[in-house]
Amino acid sequence: MTDLATPASMADRTATKARRRWLLSEQTADVQAAAGPLHHMNLGPGDAVLGEYAAAGLALPDRAAIRTYRLERVQAQLRERGLAGIILMDPMNIRYATDSTNMQVWVSHNASRYAWVSANGPVIMWDFFECEFLGAHNPAITEFRPARSSIYFIAGRRHEEHARKWAEEMVDVIRQHGGGGEKVAIDLCSLAGAKAIEAAGIELVYGMEVMEEARKIKCDDEIKAMRCSVESCELTMADMRAALQPGMTERELWSMLHAGNIRRGGEWIETQIIASGPRTNPWMQEASSRVIQAGELVAYDTDLVGAYGMMTDISRTWLVGDGRPNAHQQRVHGLAKEALLTNVELLQPGASFRDLCMNTFVPPVDDYRHYCVQFHGVGQCDEYPDIPFPADWDDWGVDDQLHPNMVLTVESYVGPRSGGEGCKLEMQVLVTNNGPERLDRSSLELT
Repeated sequence: MTDLATPASMADRTATKARRRWLLSEQTADVQAAAGPLHHMNLGPGDAVLGEYAAAGLALPDRAAIRTYRLERVQAQLRERGLAGIILMDPMNIRYATDSTNMQVWVSHNASRYAWVSANGPVIMWDFFECEFLGAHNPAITEFRPARSSIYFIAGRRHEEHARKWAEEMVDVIRQHGGGGEKVAIDLCSLAGAKAIEAAGIELVYGMEVMEEARKIKCDDEIKAMRCSVESCELTMADMRAALQPGMTERELWSMLHAGNIRRGGEWIETQIIASGPRTNPWMQEASSRVIQAGELVAYDTDLVGAYGMMTDISRTWLVGDGRPNAHQQRVHGLAKEALLTNVELLQPGASFRDLCMNTFVPPVDDYRHYCVQFHGVGQCDEYPDIPFPADWDDWGVDDQLHPNMVLTVESYVGPRSGGEGCKLEMQVLVTNNGPERLDRSSLELT
């Protein structure tokens, strides 16, 4: 194996990096424009969307304040654990620490961009081919470099070779910017890359813990951004509700959520969970070509990454057409709504996760199917914590406590094991010093 610590190889690599390092001042006017006034984050959601936020009385977030807060949160977690820094490859973690994006869904399964965050020093961003300018809007990124990917799609049978070369550069960075520390965190990494870093004497620890703990408490401007995301989502849901009619397919209805999310400054939707009639039970069925019928239920979970990169994760169940819900539909909806409205009151600052698990209202599990969790954190996406049902506590429970400015969703699904339609409801809630504050506002009713 290549000796990652030999002075000669380090000198060669330093010279190579100096030749390839991207500097904004050296680029042409079109690149400077793409990195500045034409950057999608600098352009923002657009005047029409900002008008909707103004009409709703929403204050806009201070993006610079969010960037500063998030970086400080990460670095504080690193120092608390005695870590020299963290290597980030998960696109959500990169977004959190650097506020830079590039093909977020694609890079989630094609590791082609990454970042280094020092506990007390610089932030270095490696981006996809000639894409280094995409992080230039954030002055907290102190250096840009071209990424080296070792995924098989790009590297083929040479993936281990490229993983070792990737590791060589990372070891140089750690030794130059790690403050003498030899212990660093990493969230995701190829097996060959991790082995090569460890072979150089660097101790690697699990970086997802660092990032999830950093992300769990939001600053006030993150909450402002989330309120905007929720508003955009609910305006789009209102469009869906107005358009819903018998004869549409599930996919036709679901496509409206995608379109509205993108039009209103959103980014993508994590799942395709929408179902109608007999497909509402059991839950977790994805959008299909089934034609929605009058008098039946249609249920969905938004699961979307919306405006400012903040997630809105809420669920609704609607009756199709102009009729009234039948007795079965009223019963499952009543149970789902009772669980939701009862359990949200448990989201008090200082409440333990164990108490959240054990003190909830749960419809009889022998008679009704339920969701996989009762509560979960939400920020840029689904985040820590995840609160299971009482029967699952011994296997999955992690005891911790709620803090002000944590955001969680309250989940409720009721699907009779004997058959028939099910009902899914979910709300998004901010934990405050005064208790839970519901962030979504649209009706929970079937009609």
